[in-house]
Amino acid sequence: MFASLTLAAENPVDHVVNQAPHYSWAVGDLFGLHGVWLWSAHVGNLILAGILTLLLLAFAARRIQTGDAAQGTDRYVTKNAFAHMIEVICVYLRDNTVRPLLGDRTDKFMPFLWTFFFFILINNLLGLTPIADFFHLVDKASGHHYLSGLLGATATQNLFVTAALALLAAILINIAGMRELGIGGYLGHLTAGTKLPVAALMIPIEIVGTIIKPVALALRLFANMTAGHILMAVLFMFAVSGMALLIGQKEVAGQIVRDPSAGGAIMGFVITAASIIGAIAIYFLELFVAFLQAFVFMFLTTVFISQLSHHGDHEHHEAHGHEHAHA
Repeated sequence: MFASLTLAAENPVDHVVNQAPHYSWAVGDLFGLHGVWLWSAHVGNLILAGILTLLLLAFAARRIQTGDAAQGTDRYVTKNAFAHMIEVICVYLRDNTVRPLLGDRTDKFMPFLWTFFFFILINNLLGLTPIADFFHLVDKASGHHYLSGLLGATATQNLFVTAALALLAAILINIAGMRELGIGGYLGHLTAGTKLPVAALMIPIEIVGTIIKPVALALRLFANMTAGHILMAVLFMFAVSGMALLIGQKEVAGQIVRDPSAGGAIMGFVITAASIIGAIAIYFLELFVAFLQAFVFMFLTTVFISQLSHHGDHEHHEAHGHEHAHA
């Protein structure tokens, strides 16, 4: 029993770092670099999340779409409970989150923003499934490395993955701003509406702000997903240590021996129970965080798009007008 749970008793950081499978094709040369991981657990989860995003949303879209006229009013009714949940989420994101910010441009950006939300959400949820731990246990039982590293690690706790998502958001934000304001208007936005000599100070500040926005998107998603998983791993580590005390097992000179005692059993029970209860509570919190971080990434992308628009400029100048009126 103790040996089968040693995975949870290791360094908790090991549960969140990326891993490559033990296959020759998984590591190779790329763009002149040697020893590059061509496949890893994060790559596996990214591909799996992409496939699930396409399949689940295509499944929902077929059941949300309007049916034949012969069905009467029933043709407007979504035909599946899961599809109805997806529809409710999509409508809420569009009408209550994006439309107040983007106005009549909402429908143009919604496919991209919905894709962002659901792809990040599915990646976050996949990271909460014990795929990687199951693969490790199977490999440990078989004595080989057939499955470890193929998939299972949370891709959104990889800074390179979140940086790539943030880069896509930055490209969208700035191209949308140029198309909305024109090149002259976009460059003029860098002055924040001020004139020389204040504009000379504002331009570098606005350029730095343009860079910081996607950096903040990448770091926020990375940090939140990593911190929660490490906390979960620490609690499971305590739980396994408590089980060892409970059954009186410990490691001496590399050997597992039994040395049961009443005090150790009581302490082991308390540690195990508290750790398991805490882990369950944190797990539900992580489910909430998975949805929240997907929403925050999409919402902040929308906010940044709205800031580079005539609508955003109007609100900006209106806010300054209110400030002067109060003054």
